[in-house]
Amino acid sequence: MIIMPRSLTKSLTKSYRASTIHDMVEVGVHVAKTHLSRLLRRVAAGEEIVITSGGRPAARLVPIHPILSREFGFDRGVLHVPDGFDDPLLDVLLDDFER
Repeated sequence: MIIMPRSLTKSLTKSYRASTIHDMVEVGVHVAKTHLSRLLRRVAAGEEIVITSGGRPAARLVPIHPILSREFGFDRGVLHVPDGFDDPLLDVLLDDFER
């Protein structure tokens, strides 16, 4: 973790403070710009990082959950489609749709 003295947090570009808050790390804009690749590796490992501007939270780096591939036939047997599913609708029902 990157930790700099709190006295160095004076402006937007000189915000070096890093602190842990509820499993999240808070870093200033300057540190985020300087160490972005390191921060991204930490985020990829599951950490959340808050980027502050002037001591206030401005953005949050969070991991993206991978899109899982779909398994064909996963719900087989759960849903039953009746034999007449594709049959034309009755005229009474069609009239209700056209109103």
